[in-house]
Amino acid sequence: MRWLVVAALAAWCAVAQAQTVFAAASLKNALDEINALRKEKAVVSYGASSALAKQIEAGAPVDVFISADLDWMDYVEKKDLLAPGSRRSLLRNRLILVAPAREPQKLEPAPGFPIASALGRGRLALADPNSVPAGKYAKAALEKLGVWDQVANRVAAAENVRAALALVARGEAPLGIVYQTDANAEPGVMVAGVFPENSHPPIIYPAAALKSARPEGRAFLEFLRTEAARRIFEKHGFAVN
Repeated sequence: MRWLVVAALAAWCAVAQAQTVFAAASLKNALDEINALRKEKAVVSYGASSALAKQIEAGAPVDVFISADLDWMDYVEKKDLLAPGSRRSLLRNRLILVAPAREPQKLEPAPGFPIASALGRGRLALADPNSVPAGKYAKAALEKLGVWDQVANRVAAAENVRAALALVARGEAPLGIVYQTDANAEPGVMVAGVFPENSHPPIIYPAAALKSARPEGRAFLEFLRTEAARRIFEKHGFAVN
């Protein structure tokens, strides 16, 4: 019995000492691969940047936060929760229109493009455009191209960009708007078109350590700047700053 108690305590200590990272859902494939390279594995939780930021505000014990936009990192910084000097712009991404691979179509986003007719009777899969970065970028792009009013009441709002991607991959939505890296990661979708970069704010992923970050957490943040990490990010379709 005593060895069971010792083993349980050892396991608890290992978890307690692990780096804890909150990261935007679109980073999952790349960060999982980067984490696998390291001897000291981080515990990474993925989700919408908005939800992660609110959890940090509520006191979640986190070492590193990586957001899919500047706004939610600004939100955490304004709460005075970031370690001074640790914030940096890490990555950039592109916004993509996707369709199910088994129901392919091409539709290049441009001013006034016929997205409503391309949807048929279906809905447009987006991350929640009211709060989630991928959805906010998508709404901004559709507004800039003059077609948001055509689809505003036909949006299938998902909790994060990977959930929106899954709706399209399963054929539950004929079109969706996600990041280039999401399209690269999901064989169940095909790229229908690419949004012009000037149709939405730059897609920038800032990363920072929290004030409560332990040395192990800061080490994880520094590892993201190594050449090994750069190669993995670029392989998955990110541009590295």
